[in-house]
Order: sequence, then structure tokens, then C-alpha cells
Amino acid sequence: MFHVSCFMKLVIVESPTKAKTISKFLGKSFTVKSSYGHVRDLPKKEMGIDIENNFEPKYIIPGAARTRVSELKKIAQKAEEVILATDEDREGEAISWHLMSALKLEKSSPKRIVFHEITKTAIEKALANPREIDLNLVDAQQARRVLDRLVGYELSPFLWKKIRRGLSAGRVQSVALRLISEREREIEKFKSETYWTVPLELRKKKDSDINKFQGELIEKNGEKIEQIETLKLFAGDYKTRKTAIKSEKNAKEIAEDLKKSNLLVTDIQEKETLRNPAPPFTTSTLQQAAINALGWSAKSTMMTAQKLYEQGFITYMRTDSVNLSMESMLSAKKVVAEKFGKNYALENPRFFKNKSKGAQEAHEAIRPASVEKVPEDLKEKLETSQYKLYKLIWERMVASQMQPAIFDSVKVSIEANSPETKNNYTLKASGSTIKFDGYLKAYSSRKNLEENMLPPLRTGDELEIASIETQEKSTAAPPRYTEASLVKVLEENGIGRPSTYAPTISTIIERKYVDKNEEKKLFPLEIGLVVNDLLVEHFPVIVDTNFTATLEEDFDQIAEGKKEWVPVIRNFYEPFHKNIEKKVKTVKKEDFQEKLDRSCPECGGDLVVKFGRFGKFIACSNYPNCRYTEKTDSEKKLDEENAGHICDKCGAPMVVKRGKFGAFLGCSNYPDCKGIQRIENKTGIICPQCQKGEIVEKKSKKGKLFYACNGYPDCKFALWNKPTGEKCPQCGSLMTYAAKEKTKCSNKECKYEK
Repeated sequence: MFHVSCFMKLVIVESPTKAKTISKFLGKSFTVKSSYGHVRDLPKKEMGIDIENNFEPKYIIPGAARTRVSELKKIAQKAEEVILATDEDREGEAISWHLMSALKLEKSSPKRIVFHEITKTAIEKALANPREIDLNLVDAQQARRVLDRLVGYELSPFLWKKIRRGLSAGRVQSVALRLISEREREIEKFKSETYWTVPLELRKKKDSDINKFQGELIEKNGEKIEQIETLKLFAGDYKTRKTAIKSEKNAKEIAEDLKKSNLLVTDIQEKETLRNPAPPFTTSTLQQAAINALGWSAKSTMMTAQKLYEQGFITYMRTDSVNLSMESMLSAKKVVAEKFGKNYALENPRFFKNKSKGAQEAHEAIRPASVEKVPEDLKEKLETSQYKLYKLIWERMVASQMQPAIFDSVKVSIEANSPETKNNYTLKASGSTIKFDGYLKAYSSRKNLEENMLPPLRTGDELEIASIETQEKSTAAPPRYTEASLVKVLEENGIGRPSTYAPTISTIIERKYVDKNEEKKLFPLEIGLVVNDLLVEHFPVIVDTNFTATLEEDFDQIAEGKKEWVPVIRNFYEPFHKNIEKKVKTVKKEDFQEKLDRSCPECGGDLVVKFGRFGKFIACSNYPNCRYTEKTDSEKKLDEENAGHICDKCGAPMVVKRGKFGAFLGCSNYPDCKGIQRIENKTGIICPQCQKGEIVEKKSKKGKLFYACNGYPDCKFALWNKPTGEKCPQCGSLMTYAAKEKTKCSNKECKYEK
């Protein structure tokens, strides 16, 4: 039970961590409590929307929240004042509105305060400037919730009837699934073309190999060598590069010709170039950076950022703005001068302009709540993952307020004339050196520092070929999406908002529509392709990027008070519902079943492949009159591979079974014996530590994949990334798959990658 003073002021936030942090800044006259998120929601077992009555939502207090609401209500009744301090976005506004109703607070009673960072200054400023609940923001959130419920509750049962039970469809997740599916189809139909390049190294005539530099063939007899082909793809173009050299014979002829040519430097252009820093992080760019730099998922990035925000280390992490407060920019200037030197600090703050569709200009970018707290000082206070993300955020924000990096760039034009063939070639060489590292100084990784020095050259210098070769290459198919590139394309097309990117990707992975390969690229699973094909053919509006983006603009206008939410929902729902009714009658389940050229052994009907809850199976098309079923070839193969396992509880044979988490071995004596064993997903790689076990795929308690020896607990060798089977040429450790189609050494002390 809570014991509170009747002169106490009650502050309600969403999370206990946030409550603990805020309570440090307030005196004894304040009591800070958490609602633990939403206190009211639509019911789970019914639609909960009165369509005939202007789409009125039916909100309930979920069972898990009832005790919490009851306790908060008792405290609120005794409190002198109730202050609602939920997050500053639309969802936070809606939570405050629901709290007002659930706690039966009078409309004039509660005060609503908002802040972008959890610091003493920000909290005190918010308390001094309370406002009423913004019903426009509530309506925008309510409109999104109602629309998504209507889509889910009408479209999901349709998928159950036509494909299988348990499937779901959502407005944003269906577009994300389409992006991944369309890209896969583009990869499948892509026809690679072979071409040849002639990489070469140059040097001044009779110079040593120490001064070699890279050259590039640009033209032959006035015709450009490089060709750029643009592929028109769904949701964006993809450019692929190749050369006009079509055969090995042609490439070798050019190489031999160049060896005998007279090479002369014809032009040198030297100039100083500036490279400006990127803006501070938005939700989208933070997710992309964490995925690329740390190998995280969008979901884990947001979970870690949430913890940093609630503990008061960073500002609010759901934002699409690149704005910074004047106070934070002045603090950054001071920190830069002290840590890196006055010559690295800007005289005046640098401002950035938003490029994303529908960005909320009034919000602020993600930044450290206090720039003075440098990452090294917090290393002992933060969890490892929190420290890594804070460091990423701190460096990006501080770099954004530093001087540009200055490079000395050199471009050299070279003419090569062949006395024998009379062919004329144009080559180029380019180099850059860092004159002043500027904002790059803030990045501890220093990966941004790239130099390519050229030896001293002058116009008229004679050159010679130090080495030349021919290389066969192929045009590359469009790449599969990573989580980072998917977030980027969603944002570029105005699909969803900062709070939706991570849950959207998590949903399509959890629904088994999409999976990740060893390079962490997203690809559609068979059921995902079937669902996408159905939606594209019969519900094209739902998966149309422009339509989905237009709805987001409607939500924005509702939030700004420029539109009413009910007409927006009605304009969408009425044609959508009519189409559902039509498709229920016209679309046949058989359209999505693969017919086999075999007859049912029991009734003679056609055998078809169906999708079950836990995978595909073969069944009679005369169901329910005939209930014959059999396993697919892949399932039979799985049975064969796992035959011979014995139950460690009763000694009976184990058989392959399927559950919501995939295939597993279960005792054949079930239900008398409930023994189960995991089916090992083997890699075929012998454990390098014990030389006895095999590296198999496993899952951590949090569901993250890792690779370990199946000799555990005797051998505890484990890797986070999937091993390739190759060994590092430098240290002999296993090589593993990495991002951007690279492989790297699993030994942390060895930096080898290729």
C-alpha cells in the first residue's frame, strides 16, 4: 500500500526507470509514479470499434493494468495536484488522455507537462509551463490506432480463409513486406552481364615502386569506357556500373597496347575541398548507424536508446527532426574547444535542415542530455550496449558542431598514345590528403579518415606502367535490404513514422514472412511471398507506397488541427470494406495452393500443397470429406536426418514435431512422456577449440542467433556471427560473415577482413 500526504503532488510517467530518474530532481512534495505504459486499449478478442457510430473506439483497461490503475487512482484522489508527464509524442499524449479517463480525473484537474530531456532544468521548466492535453495529437494517435485495427480485423480473417489461420496483415507492415518481396523478385529476374576491367598502377619513368599510384582507364579514342545502367525498381532506382570492354580478348589487347604506349601527364588540377559533418541523429539515422556500425537490429537499438533516455543520458529518441537547442549547441562549442582545441570549434552554431517527408520541425534531434558528459566518463556507469550507443550519439552530435574537414585534392589527366595501333587512351589518377581533420577528430573509430596520396607530379611528366592486369567482373543484381536500408527507404517514401520502423520490421520477422541470412540481409519466406502476392493482386491500395504516405500526411494534418479524424477513417474504410466483401466471394483458396500431379490414395482426389500453422504439408483437395495428409519431401528428409535419437527420459524413439518456434524432437510416448530435444541446425564446421564437436546454430534467451560448439558444456566455444568455414590467413581463427557482403576474422584482436 502507498502512504502519501494529502499535500503531495503526483507526477505520472510511463516507465519506472523514468519515474526513478525524475524523482531525483523533485522535492519531497512530489511523488513520481509509473503507469507502466498504456492503461487503456482496444479489446483483444473483438474489433472494439463502433463503425456505425463514427468509428467510436471501445476502450477497456486490460487485466494486466487493473491493479496498477486502482493504485494510481487511490493516490490521485489524495493528491493536491496530478501532473501527467508522459512522452511528448502522439502516443505519450494519448497515454495522458487515457490516464485522465481511467483515473476519473476532472478535465480541469490534471496538468500536462512535456520535456525533450530528463534533466533538472528541463523538468523544472516543464513544471513552470504546464498545458492542457492536446486533443489534436490524441485524435491523430486514435486515428492511426482505429485505422490499423480496422485493417487488421478485416484483412487478417480474409488471409485465414484463403491461405491459413494465424496470418496477419497491417497497413505499414504490408508495405514493408512488399518492398522486400519485390526486391527478391527483381534479384531473381536479374540477368548478370560479364564485363572486363583493366586495373593498372603507374609511376614516373624509371622511378621506384615506392611511388606507384593507381590509374584508371577513362576513354579509348574519345569513347567512354565506363557505362552506368539504371534499373527502374519498385520504390527507387538502382544504378549498376560496368565497362564497354565485353571480352577477355578485348581487355588483353588494351592491356598490351597500354604497355607499349607513351604516357604523358597532360593536366593537373589541385584544389582544397571541404567535407561538412552529418546532422545529429534522428530515429531513422540512429537505427541505420547502429545497424551498420554495431550490427544491431532496429528493435535492439530502440530498446537501448529508451533506457538511455529514461536514465537521463540522451534526449527523446523518437524524432524525425535534426534541430538542436541553442543551449546544447553552445555547450558543444565549449566541449569541443576544451577537448579538441579552439581551432576545432565553430564561431557560430551550425543549423541543419530536415530532408525527411513530414518531419516535425518543432522537435529536437537525438543528442546527449548533457554534452559535458563525455562517453569515457560514463563507461563504468553504463551497460556495454548503452555505452556503445551513447558514444555513437555523443560523437555524432559533437561532430555536427565542429569545423569542416579540409582535404587537398589532386586530379591528374594522362594521355596514352600507342605508336603501333595509333589508339589514344585517356587515363586519370586522383588523390587526397587531409590538411585539417576538423569534425573527423570527434570520431574515435577514425574510419572516416581516408587518404590516397599521389607522388609529386607536373604537367609534361612521362609515366610508365608499373603493373597492369585484366579482371573479369559481372554486373550486380540489386542488393537485398538490410534493416538499415529498409528503414531508409521507408522514411524516404514517407511510410510510417519514427516510432513505427522498429516494430514494423520485428513484426514481419516474427510472423515468419521474412528472415535474415548470414549477412543480415532480409529476404522473404515462401508464406511471405504468397501473402504479398495476394495483397498486391486484390488489395493494391493497402500496399501502395503513395497511398500509405498520403495517410501519414492525413495523420499529420489531424495532429495540427487541420483535419477531423472521422472523415479520414471513413474515406478509407468504406471502399476498403466493400472490396473485402467482394473478394471474400470471388477469391478462391485453391488459387494459392500448389497442385501436385498425384491423386489421393484414399479417395482419388487431387493432392495439393497447403500451408499449415507450422509449415507446408500435402493434403487432399476434397477436404473436409477426405482428411488424407502426408508430409512434404523436405519434412520427410528432416525425419530421416533426425532418425535414431532416443528420449533421455524414457528411452523411447524421438520423432520430429513442429511448434510455433519451429521443428523439434518430441518423445513418441507423448503424452505419457513429455521429453523434448532441440534439432541442431548444423554448419558442417568442426569446432576449432575442441576439434570434436560441430558448430551449430543456437538462440540466446533473448532470441538472438549465435553459433556454438554442440559439445557444450564440455566445450564453450561460441560466436555471434555465422562462420564461413574458412580460416583467417593472418591468425588462423575462423572467418565469419559480416555486413556489406564482407567477411571478417572472429578473433577480436585480429582486424583482418575481406
